[in-house]
Amino acid sequence: MNAADAISRPRFALSVDVEDYFQVWAFSGVVSRASWDGFASRVGDNTRRCLDLFDEHNAKATFFTLGWVAERDPDLIREIVARGHELASHGYDHTKVNEQTCDQFLADVTKTKALLEDLSGVDVRGYRAAGFSIGKATPWAHEALAEAGHVYSSSTHPIAHDHYGDAAAAQSPYETAGVIEAPVATVNIFGKRLSAAGGGWYRAAPLALSQALLSKASKTLEGPVIFYFHPWEIDPGQPRLNRAPLKSRLRHYLNLDSMEAKLSKTLSAYPWGRIDEALGLS
Repeated sequence: MNAADAISRPRFALSVDVEDYFQVWAFSGVVSRASWDGFASRVGDNTRRCLDLFDEHNAKATFFTLGWVAERDPDLIREIVARGHELASHGYDHTKVNEQTCDQFLADVTKTKALLEDLSGVDVRGYRAAGFSIGKATPWAHEALAEAGHVYSSSTHPIAHDHYGDAAAAQSPYETAGVIEAPVATVNIFGKRLSAAGGGWYRAAPLALSQALLSKASKTLEGPVIFYFHPWEIDPGQPRLNRAPLKSRLRHYLNLDSMEAKLSKTLSAYPWGRIDEALGLS
């Protein structure tokens, strides 16, 4: 790689985890996978709204997509690609990697990659684990991804969190077992590591703070500043799952009504590109 190649890469990498509101891990205790087909799907309309929003801001993104969603809306998969975005895998049905054996995980990622490629006609190189669940408990994960044909993963969120993360893990991309692991964005402030990556953290924080963290990440991280969100986060009209635990409901529904306007401002503030391009893979 020469200096010109590095300069031309997007510094800010936008990603979308394509899953429906009833498929989130926080609701998995009250919504079984067997019941998913009984819910009215909103992910297609919400993802298409994301595509329109990105067009408005001349932004490109990586869409980490569930195989379950792809099977039920193949036109959405083809539209993501046709509109110039990267299609990547989020696994088949949002099962965490650390809840699978190595053989189960290999079967899942192999099946999902083939499904997405058959529907889209493009090579699927990227992968993101449900719940950022690749870590110390899954030392075989990257070898399995390499065997399945994936080139990179963005499956770590190196912070302290009650459901995922490792505050001592690498913050910048690294290679392991022939696969690049590209963590989502974090920053270090006064000895504390904070997320700059989006998700619930982004919805909870004031816009000025979120953008200050993104700007700091762009100056301190050695790799791309990877940001993520979900299509359901711009859907304040989604049905409420009131039987879910209070903590899960507070996290999930926090500031949904203001998310799209806030996201629009962040899309305007930085030049956003795809993860594969940001890693120099395209």
